Order: sequence, then C-alpha cells, then structure tokens
Amino acid sequence: MNFLNEVADQFPLAISLAAGRPTDRFYERLNPGVLLDKQARHEHSLTPGRNLLDAKARLLQYGRTAGMINELVIQQLRADEGVTASSERILITAGCQEALSLCLPALCPDPQDVVLVFNPTYAGATGAARATGVAVFAIPNVYLDVVEGIEQAVKELHQSGRRARALYIIPEFDNPTGRVLDESQRRAILGICARLRITVLEDNPYGMFRYEGQPVQPMAALDEAGCVIYLSTFSKTIAPAVRVGAATLPETLFGDRGASRALRHQLVERKSYLTVNTSQITQAIVGGLLLGQNGSLRQWIQPAAAWYRANRDAMLNELQAAFTPISSQMQWNRPSGGFFLALDLPFRFDVEAVVECATNYGVIVMPMSFFALDNSQDHRIRLSFSAVDAQQIRAGVTSLAEYVSWRMERDLHVLKNTHKGGAS
Repeated sequence: MNFLNEVADQFPLAISLAAGRPTDRFYERLNPGVLLDKQARHEHSLTPGRNLLDAKARLLQYGRTAGMINELVIQQLRADEGVTASSERILITAGCQEALSLCLPALCPDPQDVVLVFNPTYAGATGAARATGVAVFAIPNVYLDVVEGIEQAVKELHQSGRRARALYIIPEFDNPTGRVLDESQRRAILGICARLRITVLEDNPYGMFRYEGQPVQPMAALDEAGCVIYLSTFSKTIAPAVRVGAATLPETLFGDRGASRALRHQLVERKSYLTVNTSQITQAIVGGLLLGQNGSLRQWIQPAAAWYRANRDAMLNELQAAFTPISSQMQWNRPSGGFFLALDLPFRFDVEAVVECATNYGVIVMPMSFFALDNSQDHRIRLSFSAVDAQQIRAGVTSLAEYVSWRMERDLHVLKNTHKGGAS
C-alpha cells in the first residue's frame, strides 16, 4: 500500500484502478452537521430523561473496552447479514484490522501454530499475522476442491511439526479476486474445520454489496459446530474513517460454551492493552446512524450500491471492447458484487510494470502478486471499480489495453531476437 501511495503521489494525474476504497461520492450525507447530529442522537439514547452533560462526559472519557454500541451492532448484524450475536459474544473493535490483530495471536499462541489462507488473499490479513508473530500457510492452488486443499495443507504442516489453528477467508466477493464461495463450499469448509478444530475467521466487508444473484448465508449463520468468528466493519458501508468494526464469537467454541467465553475475555484483555477502547465519538456516530436507520443499513447503502453496480458493468463492457481484439489469452471474471475483479495477462506484471504503466500510459493497477504468498499470481492484476467513475473506467481500461498491446509486442520482439541470437 505504501508503494502504491507513492506511485499515486508521483503520478497525480494517472487514473487509479488500484484503490480498493469506497467511493466518496456520497459523503455529503456525512457532513459535519450530520455527524454531530448522529452523535447527539446517540447521546440522547444513552441518557433518556437525564442530563445530557452526563452523556457527553461519557463519550469524552475512557469507555468500555468491549464497546458501547454493542446492542445496536447486534441488531444490524441480524437484520442485514443474518448473523445472530449477543452482548457476551461481541467485541467492538477499531475496524476489522484490529479484530484480526487481536484474534490471530489469541488463536495461534504457540510458534508452531499456523493460520491458513487461500492464495491470493487480503494483504491486511497476512500483514496482521506477521505483525503479531503468527505464521501463515497458503493452501496450494493446485487443489480445486477446497476441502482437499485444506486437508493437504494440514497434512503438510503436521509433517513439519506445525498445526493449523485458524483459517482466514473472505467467502463473499473476496479481496482481491471478487470470488464467491457457494453454500456447498461453505458447508464443506465448516465440516472439515469442525473436524480438525480449526477456527474460521470469516471476514465480510463487502457482503452487503451484491448486484445480482441470490445471496448466500454467511458461514457464521451456517455454523453448527461453533467454529466461526465473524468479522464485520462499517468502513465500506459508512466510512473508513469511523474505524469501527466487530468480532462476533460463536455461542460455543467447538461445543464448549466456557471456551468461547474465555476466548472473548482474552480478546477484551488484549484490546485493553492495545487501544484501551474503540473511539467513543465514532461509536456514537455509528450508533446514531443505526438509530436513525432503524437498525439496518440496507437503505443507507443503496445509492453507493447502485453506483458500484454501474461501475462494475462499465468495467466489464470496457474490458470486452478493449481486450477481446488483443488476444484470446486475456481473461477476467464477472463478480456478482463487491469492489474488485481479476484480469489474467499473458506476461508477468510486477512493480516495474506498475511504474511503467503509470509513467507511459497514465493508469495505475494492482499486481495480484502483492496478495500472493508465491509466484502463482505473477500474471494477474486486480482491478477496482469502486473509487472511480464510468469516464475514468473507460479511459483507464483503454490505457491499460494500450500498455498490454505494447508490452506483448515488446516481449515478442525480445523473444525473436533471443531466438536469432541462439541460432547464430
């Protein structure tokens, strides 16, 4: 991310199809007056019939480590995502990133403990693991069946004296691929993780942004064994700057109610040493908004969801128009939601290619290798359609296609010269 920020700063006029952030098009709904109104609404809810100064003092003081808006978040999870939570099982965090940083070392306390990930995966998850001293193991891509892949990974780890204790996954509109796991795949993963006592960290930042097809229940809603910790965030639905997320633990951890309570106690204790509590001010803003929306964000996100869907369609249309004439080797997926899609290229796209593309063609894209734990993704890029408009998408994809055409011609020329040199 630092590298891409540097590239964006170096080429401020370049179109970025790399940024995975939400659009800021609708942030006028959160102008300073509205933010203060949301905060005041929540203050009133804290002290019905009492002095509002008490409520304001509570917001400006240290707060409960486990959170202040827990019941409102519980209501929203149930209404919007079909996930059941309770006050003794939920922890309000400073975004999902803190939830990851708390859960990973708690689930993998020993040096031989490992968190499994699919390859490629969200770089923030592997980064959080490394930052907290937790080893990461990528499930090999050669296994098309997810259960077989997990089984083989566990077997390989066991042979080296290590053990898989957690699995990180984004089953709905994955970052970076846009992939969705169907219900049968989710149930299969739950089955093997329950059998092997692997805790699933289900991250669902994009689940509310579905543009077509039937929704699939989150793994936490399908979980019968007590193996899923559900990670949620308001960064995509409200705004990243609020830095409010949540970790929801299962009622029983592999059938043990006491183990679930002990894990939550450990997470709360860890958080008390790291951030003390999630910002009371931003919690109040989120809480006030949830109160104003009757506990659901479905209506609130509709303008942004419509924008993202139109952008996705624009990107798919431009890819078809720009890349089909170039080569049959060009392939991309059609995500049914989320912010991203993946594009396969006939050549390696690395850091040098990022700079080259930005310098000469005015477009910035994200190498999929940034999300990978091996070289299997070197010929792929991630394209994001969330933070741009249709005009920028058209211009950006056209410029990218021009770069790809130039690169293919250059590589072919180099290859021909190499063969001539060898023949001589």
